[in-house]
Amino acid sequence: MLNDPLFIIAAIACLGVLVILILGIGTFGKGGEGSAKRSNKLMQYRIYAQALAVALILLFVWMRKMGA
Repeated sequence: MLNDPLFIIAAIACLGVLVILILGIGTFGKGGEGSAKRSNKLMQYRIYAQALAVALILLFVWMRKMGA
């Protein structure tokens, strides 16, 4: 399972979501109007990255179930 390229890609996508989340929370914590706008934009990117990560995980599970 750890040698499966799709698993590795899904894991990297999950780590990307985590990085974006940490950056967004860190930016929000600084305060100020500019930081709030940047934090909001990062959280929007997080939603897109999270949707991609979930899709990759579902694809991985489906392919494992099919025996690929």
